[in-house]
Amino acid sequence: MFNKIIKLIIAAGILAFAVYQFTEGNIGNGIMLILLSLIFVFLYFKNEFILLAFLKLRKQDFEGAKKWLDKIKNPETALVAKQQGYYNYLHGLMVSQSNMNEAEKFFKKAVELGLSMDHDMAMAKLNLSGIAFSKRRKIEAERLLAEAQKLDKQGMLTDQIKMMKENMKRAQMPNQHFGAGGSIRAQKRRG
Repeated sequence: MFNKIIKLIIAAGILAFAVYQFTEGNIGNGIMLILLSLIFVFLYFKNEFILLAFLKLRKQDFEGAKKWLDKIKNPETALVAKQQGYYNYLHGLMVSQSNMNEAEKFFKKAVELGLSMDHDMAMAKLNLSGIAFSKRRKIEAERLLAEAQKLDKQGMLTDQIKMMKENMKRAQMPNQHFGAGGSIRAQKRRG
């Protein structure tokens, strides 16, 4: 993996050589070199290891995705801000299966850094809402759920949002006990 600045330097070098090829009359070589330089520009904006980790996650291969993400040694220098957001987002998705506290940290960092797609931001906020709800922070959970619903413009998370709202409603309903209810002390006084 190349540092993000090195990718731009390589792209500029290839582009300069493409211009040289054009001046020499080698049009085909020049066009091919321009296309090659575009690959490095693309990889500046979309990190190759994050793309490969996304492919592994689509196949539910968490170990494979973790291997690809572990190849990014220093995310602050190797990645652009949005890529750092996705780096944390992917870590949050993988860790959410086992450690909710760590997943919350990753999702909060991803939301703070920003994600380029609204669907991904909605998914991160939905996960944060679920974590906040499980930690009994109802107001924060409802706010995050409302934000996730606003961001889900294509309706891809409609079912999950609906389920989360139903779970929140069920949790706030009072438990009704029929028969001799009350505390044990009150039952002893009656009996």
